[in-house]
Amino acid sequence: MTDALRPTGPSPGASPTLEDVARAAGVSRATVSRVVNGVRNVDPAIQEAVRRAVSVTGYTPNRAARSLVTRRTDSVALVVSGTGVEPDGEGPAEAGAFTAQVLADPFFGRVMTGVVNYLRPRGMHPVLMFAESSRAREEVVAYLRQGSADGALIVSTHARDPLPGMVVEAGLPAVLYARPTLPARISYVDLAHRDGARLAAEHLLERGCRRIVTICGPLGIPAGQDRFEGFTSTLSRHGHHDVPVAEGQFTQESGEAAMTRLLAEHPDLDGVFASNDLMATGACHVLREHGRRVPADVAVVGFDDSSAASTCRPPLTTVRQPVEQMAAEMTGLLLDRLSAPDGPVTSVVFEPVLVVRDSA
Repeated sequence: MTDALRPTGPSPGASPTLEDVARAAGVSRATVSRVVNGVRNVDPAIQEAVRRAVSVTGYTPNRAARSLVTRRTDSVALVVSGTGVEPDGEGPAEAGAFTAQVLADPFFGRVMTGVVNYLRPRGMHPVLMFAESSRAREEVVAYLRQGSADGALIVSTHARDPLPGMVVEAGLPAVLYARPTLPARISYVDLAHRDGARLAAEHLLERGCRRIVTICGPLGIPAGQDRFEGFTSTLSRHGHHDVPVAEGQFTQESGEAAMTRLLAEHPDLDGVFASNDLMATGACHVLREHGRRVPADVAVVGFDDSSAASTCRPPLTTVRQPVEQMAAEMTGLLLDRLSAPDGPVTSVVFEPVLVVRDSA
């Protein structure tokens, strides 16, 4: 049989192999292996050709056999590290409350979407874990040490979170969403939060707002502090040196409480910057209840461009944080770390964009 007549697919009844995929894609077996195993430094056109060949041939990796060779589980832990509850507060009620709060926040849904969309084409899957207490953090480290997941993607929700340091000290591969609050040699993705807050301040000023207040996020975490400082420093450069502020917790309820307080103390306010969309939504609710029209009487700007921004009435002008892309990049950094454990610690910072809607 000549090469021109040689079949390129698997024999009838046989399972497709890497060699079948390689022939269909016109590349080497080693290249197919790199694409299937999620190595990122492969030309995008070649990756696409291999994925098409995988689809055409019906190739499915033998995970059990591959795990024996690679010692990989093809899963990563997506860990949401919580509020630092200590032993006397680690019961089911506390853990359940933390889990419910996380799942109700559109931010975490966007993180999950970015992670899943990156892992799925590579035949990998996330394992969602919550670390709302010291005991839970220890369990996360033990889970990783046992090899139950190949590495960790960590999203921290409180200041001075010890989990990133614990994972690094244990020598476990991990990447963090947002720069660490405590020193740790760990790769991370983040947003230029100060620049985003600057965009919000400039927009309110351009609208003619002069009695501007802000509902800041928790000042103990970098995102909350950076957004507050970026906003107030921009206003200060334009002659607004004493900006009234009320601190929230990135929840709608805290936004309502903060807006109620600010409105009572500064009834002539005409512009509000809330450090996330949930708090901005809460602010809009309170303003409506007090007969203030948004934006005719008070302009409101949020931050994140989450689903809360589009469902708010009126729809929120907000600063877009590309959470899905950031989560995908975070996942890619982790897979790079798994492929090259001795590689350098890396940080990737994304740029924000102002999205103008009806609230300001």
